[in-house]
Amino acid sequence: MSFTTLGLSAPILSAVSEQGYETPTPIQEKAIPAIIQGRDIMAAAQTGTGKTAGFTLPLLEILSKGQKAGPNQARALILTPTRELAAQVSESVELYSKNLPLTSTVVFGGVKINPQMMKLRKGVDVLIATPGRLLDLMNQGAVKFKHLEVLVLDEADRMLDMGFIHDIKRILKSLPDKRQNLMFSATFSDDIRKLAKGLIHNPVEVSVESNKAAKTIEHWVHPVDKAKKPALLTHLIQKNDWRQVLVFTRTKHGANRLVKQLDKNKIEAAAIHGNKSQSARTKALAGFKNGEIRILVATDIVARGLDIDQLPHVVNYDLPNVSEDYVHRIGRTGRAGANGEAISLVTADDIHELSDIERLIQKLLRREIVEGFEPINKVPETRLDTRPIKPKKPKKPKSPKVSDSQGEQKNKRRHGDKAPQGPKKRSSGHKSQSKKNTDNKSGSQDVWKNSAKKHKE
Repeated sequence: MSFTTLGLSAPILSAVSEQGYETPTPIQEKAIPAIIQGRDIMAAAQTGTGKTAGFTLPLLEILSKGQKAGPNQARALILTPTRELAAQVSESVELYSKNLPLTSTVVFGGVKINPQMMKLRKGVDVLIATPGRLLDLMNQGAVKFKHLEVLVLDEADRMLDMGFIHDIKRILKSLPDKRQNLMFSATFSDDIRKLAKGLIHNPVEVSVESNKAAKTIEHWVHPVDKAKKPALLTHLIQKNDWRQVLVFTRTKHGANRLVKQLDKNKIEAAAIHGNKSQSARTKALAGFKNGEIRILVATDIVARGLDIDQLPHVVNYDLPNVSEDYVHRIGRTGRAGANGEAISLVTADDIHELSDIERLIQKLLRREIVEGFEPINKVPETRLDTRPIKPKKPKKPKSPKVSDSQGEQKNKRRHGDKAPQGPKKRSSGHKSQSKKNTDNKSGSQDVWKNSAKKHKE
């Protein structure tokens, strides 16, 4: 099948062709025709499957046939959990709409709000936003949704995990009853499905191998003692002459420390995480893409928003606390059929996280001990657990704080669009969280169900 059979117009097909794409991915093949037909969509697809184009292309097709947006109005709203993902989606919208008379803009926290307000004055066809900054703009009357035609929730599972449910509920109350709803996510837990029933009307369900690493990715682990991890990473980079490596750490401080250690060894590196300013994050990512920076050290909060073409190597310097994040991390490489390598540095203390990951992907990861870095504390052997994984519960969001008269949220999370962090605890991707999380479920469902009831009318 080719893109020409999916119902896309010539201007969009031309933009797709210019990028060298000839055959749609499975998620695009299934989702694009249904969206063009006006159906609501509930799609589950892992990163690297082309899901962004899966909703961007048909969205542009729909908007190209309608009227222009009025002042301060948006015809389509795409919500994303992080700044990086918002920027990535915005790039895709600009890329594929280059031959169309459509306008778009992206808004997120961490930068001045006034320039964003100015861009919204004349109205936009496509608005890409993070929840916090969007609410700030709505509170100041900078954007309205009287003419909204399509709502897209991208990475819906991550938004729920990060505690954005209160913000999303407030946004939904301001949207028109009649609209098309598209929900895209890397995974769909039972909680996400229950929420979707209240938001999406008679949806077309699309699923493409969630929680599985792409077949083009070769991944293995290097057992090592914790104290030798910095030296081992340096050794691997220098010995293999790696020129572009994305490295994941568990914490922001860990990312900063690792960058300093790599710099001491004359390896160009930069960190990207929630504490970095937007300009610093943008500069680091640009340097990584153009080759000025060899090693980009990141935390999971920005993982899904990183879009690097042909990224050859991903290193898990620290294994993630949540096993699903392993799939999201390594999904940065081996994209769109390309080959990639994912290497994890594993200590004896990581045995539980390693077991959780292997259970999730249903595969025992190959172990390779590097000469000179043999661990004193041996990593215990693991056995593959084939029991069904119990879905995890989303985090219970904190109640939003009161806004001032200017509509600016007096809450750090609002400015940077990051959820509040509680005490750190090790959690696996398949273990359910405490019973208190269930208290939020019924309240969340009521709001989403009310939205659906209006939508049906």
